[in-house]
Amino acid sequence: MEIPSKYEPQKVESQWYDYWIKHNYFHSTPDEREPYTIVIPPPNVTGVLHMGHMLNNTIQDVLIRRARLMGKNACWVPGTDHASIATEAKVVAKLKEQGINKADISREEFLGHAWDWTHEYGGVILEQLKKLGCSCDWDRTTFTMDDNMSASVIKVFVDLFNKGQIYRGYRMVNWDPEAKTTLSDEEVVYEERQGLLYYLSYKIEGSDETVTIATTRPETILGDTAICINPKDERYAHLRGKKAIVPICNRVIPIIEDEYVDVEFGTGCLKVTPAHDINDKALGDKHQLETVDIFNDDATLNSFGLHYEGQDRFVVRKAISKELEEKGYLVKTEQHLNKVGTSERTKAVIEPRLSDQWFLKMEELAKPAIKAVLEDGDVKLFPKKFENTYRHWMENIRDWNISRQLWWGQQIPAYYFGDGQEDFVVAESKEEALELARKKSGNPTLAADELRQDEDALDTWFSSWLWPISVFNGIMEPNNKEIEYYYPTNDLVTGPDILFFWVARMIVSGYEYRDEKPFQNVYLTGLVRDKQRRKMSKSLGNSPDALKLIEDYGADGVRVGLLLSSAAGNDLMFDEALCQQGKNFANKIWNGFRLLKGWEVADLPQPEASKLGIEWYQAKFNKTLVEIEDHFSKYRISDALMAIYKLVWDDYSSWLLEIIKPAYQQPIDKITFDAVIEIFEGNLKLLHPFMPFLTEEVWQHIAERSPEEALVVAKWPAPEAVDEQLIAEFEHSTEVISGIRTIRKEKNIPMKESLELSVLNEGDFTNRWDVVIAKLTNVSEITYVSEAVDGALSFRAKSNEYFIPMVGAIDVEAEIEKIKEELKYTKGFLMSVQKKLSNERFVSNAPEQVITLERQKEADALAKIETLEKSLASLEQA
Repeated sequence: MEIPSKYEPQKVESQWYDYWIKHNYFHSTPDEREPYTIVIPPPNVTGVLHMGHMLNNTIQDVLIRRARLMGKNACWVPGTDHASIATEAKVVAKLKEQGINKADISREEFLGHAWDWTHEYGGVILEQLKKLGCSCDWDRTTFTMDDNMSASVIKVFVDLFNKGQIYRGYRMVNWDPEAKTTLSDEEVVYEERQGLLYYLSYKIEGSDETVTIATTRPETILGDTAICINPKDERYAHLRGKKAIVPICNRVIPIIEDEYVDVEFGTGCLKVTPAHDINDKALGDKHQLETVDIFNDDATLNSFGLHYEGQDRFVVRKAISKELEEKGYLVKTEQHLNKVGTSERTKAVIEPRLSDQWFLKMEELAKPAIKAVLEDGDVKLFPKKFENTYRHWMENIRDWNISRQLWWGQQIPAYYFGDGQEDFVVAESKEEALELARKKSGNPTLAADELRQDEDALDTWFSSWLWPISVFNGIMEPNNKEIEYYYPTNDLVTGPDILFFWVARMIVSGYEYRDEKPFQNVYLTGLVRDKQRRKMSKSLGNSPDALKLIEDYGADGVRVGLLLSSAAGNDLMFDEALCQQGKNFANKIWNGFRLLKGWEVADLPQPEASKLGIEWYQAKFNKTLVEIEDHFSKYRISDALMAIYKLVWDDYSSWLLEIIKPAYQQPIDKITFDAVIEIFEGNLKLLHPFMPFLTEEVWQHIAERSPEEALVVAKWPAPEAVDEQLIAEFEHSTEVISGIRTIRKEKNIPMKESLELSVLNEGDFTNRWDVVIAKLTNVSEITYVSEAVDGALSFRAKSNEYFIPMVGAIDVEAEIEKIKEELKYTKGFLMSVQKKLSNERFVSNAPEQVITLERQKEADALAKIETLEKSLASLEQA
């Protein structure tokens, strides 16, 4: 097979991906092997690939490909999330463009449009993941609105309701006026925003007296139903039992007393608006206050807003403050930094609102999940620091608001049959609901068309919290062969921003429905940021086009670029230069392969240098393999890649290939060539999880392979004993080689001019490496001497001193001056180190490793001074 002169990823990536798919390498079915399972964090069905997805899915692919090479039954389940709020918003916007208002069509018609949208745009992101090389079992692709997935969600809702865990309550909720739905507390993002504190004057009924309150939301005065003072605040003792008049709407409201009021904030006097603040609602319930809701569901004012009816809340804020000022109610305003809750999905400012919603009690459900992570260690978080975040959330957990005022999603299986608060039943089907309703109502003739199903849909997370179970149909068929084999899964790779939304809830559902953890390890990636540390986003315009990156640098180049600087839990500062580095690495491997295949192979005796080089590299490979396994065990994926990168770039390309390279236009011996090909194949196996396309392309060029011999299903190298002595000796020899090369460079001695080398051997360095040193530095003769060589250039490597007799015309005087300068600098450096070490305070307080480092600096400086002084003496005698 002819090897192209350049590696062109665009030409090979789709070819190899199609080959992998054709031969079903990614598909998994239960068998006798050890399973290794990952479930994908399902991206939004209408989403497109961004940098966060690329990082997250590259890590998953590295783990799954490595497991496959290790002989495990690797199963990576892909899928998408129906994303209720985001998808419904897009469908509503599209309908609006067509002149259709959601309110004017039926639920069934709307869902038809939503499914059309999903079929048109859904799955785009999964196709993009294929471009990245993701080796998912595509036969298992799952969507959270698939029939069996929806059935699982409904079954769980009914089960939890029957256990008394789900209830319906009239509560203060977080209302998203743009999506027109409630949100859970975890879906609200609090942002610090600069606003104003408005000081407003309320008249006291039956007098000319006034009382001043401070508020950040003057528009909500129209919903005020009391003023509250602290009973211990003597400033307002005279107002006890009196009433106040709300400006503009002239509502007469009581002045109540409660210790809840902070006497230090504002004026120490609080306006109470029970319909629009959770704390005010608590006061309202305690003091039996009237509740006046002034907002429509889109946060425009309703009829309680008087002449502001129909206007947006923020428009009203400006207008009403102006009216209050004109009428003499506005005393003053002050700048005020306020925490404002915004919707994670739509970015709209959240409006606290009283509403009938469905809630899931979480306190008891959370206990096994707390124990699993924080006590037993059954589920491990990487990095461990996130355990504190997990603890804080789980130990302060609140009931989960699981209903959403949306149509796209699983419809809540509650069926109403009367007018009372309790006139409903919960069932998996309408037929079951009718039977239950007839019993509950005592009306055996109740008809099916008299049942009304709850209009709300379930929170999307209430679907995806079952993901590791439901993708294997473990809710509908708890004892099926697949759930028994694949569950619990092994690794979950996701972002820390959904540690509570998704990860914690999956652990909760795992213990509730399988009495077992859903996964063993959770690897939490960082956020991808730009060079200015800003989070990448469309709005900032700082997020590169993922597919364009793949086109420019190749999928492998992008994967390497992302992973080289992506430690677990730490944010990645993305720079396209990283992808260029990955592309350069791919080219380095390709060119090294072409060099190998370009050599003529002959039946010749194996040179000693080649034999030694191969033995050394095998030892280094085994040592690196141990390091890599350790990194993987600790989920240090970036470190694992860096270890392989250095092995291939430095040890293999820069050293081994140079050691075994035949002389110009000479053949290489077959023993060496075969050994190096085997070594190269080992390198490709280590690299494959990170660079699947390049490695498969090279692997298939090395030899004709059957489908069973493809790299994607090859065998991961097995660790062997590491010869540390061999590695140490080679490191010594590289210092010698570097010393000779430095002298050649400084003295402008060309490589073609051979040198002689004398070794003053003060250590136990074996001379078997002389053949390697001689080959790589063009040294014709190496002799071992018992004393320094006069008139020679010298350098030190480990405990040995090396001398090279002067070649050609060297300016002795200039060399003497140069050594004197270096000697002066080194002695000065030594003095500064010794001064530090003689400082008792420094030695007593500095960490042990710092002291060790300083002592090493001292020893190195002393050795260098000794070498320089010998070189100087030798030159002065010459």
